[in-house]
Amino acid sequence: MSKFMEVAANRDYSKSWQAPGSFPWIFQQPKPPIEKRVIGVRENYIRCAKGEQPYWMPAYFYESNIVWPDAMEEHPVPEVDGYDWWGVNWIMVDSAGGMITKPDTRAISDFSRWKEELNWPDLSLVDFRTDGQKIQKMLDPERPHVYECVEGIFERLHEMLPFEESLMAFYEEPELLEEFFQKMADYKIESTQKIIDYYGRIDGVLYHDDWGTQRSGFFSNEMFREQIMPATKRFMDYLKKKVAFIELHSCGKNIQYVPMMLEMGIDMWTPQLFINEPDYLHSTYGKVMTFTFPLMIEPQWKEDEIRRAVREFVDHFGENGRVMCWIMTENFNQDQEDIARDELYRYSLTYYNQRFGRN
Repeated sequence: MSKFMEVAANRDYSKSWQAPGSFPWIFQQPKPPIEKRVIGVRENYIRCAKGEQPYWMPAYFYESNIVWPDAMEEHPVPEVDGYDWWGVNWIMVDSAGGMITKPDTRAISDFSRWKEELNWPDLSLVDFRTDGQKIQKMLDPERPHVYECVEGIFERLHEMLPFEESLMAFYEEPELLEEFFQKMADYKIESTQKIIDYYGRIDGVLYHDDWGTQRSGFFSNEMFREQIMPATKRFMDYLKKKVAFIELHSCGKNIQYVPMMLEMGIDMWTPQLFINEPDYLHSTYGKVMTFTFPLMIEPQWKEDEIRRAVREFVDHFGENGRVMCWIMTENFNQDQEDIARDELYRYSLTYYNQRFGRN
């Protein structure tokens, strides 16, 4: 057992471990109940994710609960500078609001030696049961519960050694790379099953794997299909048997991969803001995939301006019932968010009743 795995194996998971104010801590906090609606919030959210004629347009993030286990040490726990259970060294970047791997960190000396050098986490040593009991107490039974499955199959590769070396493996060691990705898919399946077993109801999985830059994907479509897709699809096939929907978090301008996302069974993508064109995604794929698009509320807007912007958003993106609205305000302005969510529910409820022939 590595010294990093030993820390994870001996942690007291009855305690809350995340640093107050960090994103894991924010995700874990209980949310206020949502007022009674025409159908359950959970049912409506799943309808939207699956393209099954929701009754209103969900307010993204607000209407779901994120399941972020302390017992999954894909990042340091607590999320401050330190090591995860793979032995990867992470640092917090306050300006980005998250963690990155420390430059030049490596958990293996060379990709060609991963079989000899890499210490795979022994999940049997971790007290998922106690952590799951703790996390469940903070989940709203009326909301969908979404497991935040971070550090995907490709991300984990380039976290273990410098990024350029991970890309070279695609050319220099394609067969060994396929073995690595398939073994990582095994790990993802095993670890996700722990969450399903011990954390109560899991309705969806939000799978993280960043595939692109600000300009395009990292890989040609051919390389993606040949080397990223097989192991990823095997994990997606497992998820489809276990949860109601699969959401993808993949930073970068990754529009080119949407057809393959669909082939892998991904129901929903929250594209990185400002570099993926919402109108193109909506017009091209809006009938077959659900998207989350942002609604930016200007700080000077009054109530009538906020409500008008919400109505325009619904009119623009609501036709297929496959868009969620991510309401964004400056400095998390609660009053503006309350107004926007109220209008989103009321207006989109009427809109969808008309759109889908409900009376």
